[in-house]
Amino acid sequence: MDIDRTIIERQIGRPPRGVLNVEVRCPWGYPAVIRVAPLLIEDDRIEPFPTLFWLTCPILREQLARLEERGVIAQVEAELARDATLQARYIEDHRRYAAERFALLAPHERELLQERGWLEALRDRGIAGIADLRTVKCLHAHYAHHLARKSTIGRWLDKRFPLSWCPAEDIRCQRLSTNSR
Repeated sequence: MDIDRTIIERQIGRPPRGVLNVEVRCPWGYPAVIRVAPLLIEDDRIEPFPTLFWLTCPILREQLARLEERGVIAQVEAELARDATLQARYIEDHRRYAAERFALLAPHERELLQERGWLEALRDRGIAGIADLRTVKCLHAHYAHHLARKSTIGRWLDKRFPLSWCPAEDIRCQRLSTNSR
């Protein structure tokens, strides 16, 4: 995990917080999605963290950022508004995500969250902490969820946009790594 932590830090440009494990690896073996604790406790700071799956792959993050810049979030929201079946699957994804995140909390963490008035946010909010399920907050969070568990938004993206991993001749994380795999 030390090598993974170093690579993840270089992928996201800062030390990762609350990493539970590498959930998905790219075809080259590097971390692509990490699972993050729903409650971050560091020193005397306590912070709820609604993003269960975090996309670390720099290539996918760049591709998704370009899609967001092109207005793809508005496109998917419009499709959700038009298609009741798609919307129902999307809402179910949020429900499953929230349930998985909430299940990671220990009883003492739930008590702490209850005392601070944060329990409902981690129990009831969806992917990346979204409350309004008619909207899409972040393609990165949805695609990380898709890679980890399969999801409605991830399938929607895969049908319309050619998202791809690094080519064999230019593996980005190999350059980030101090130790070759």
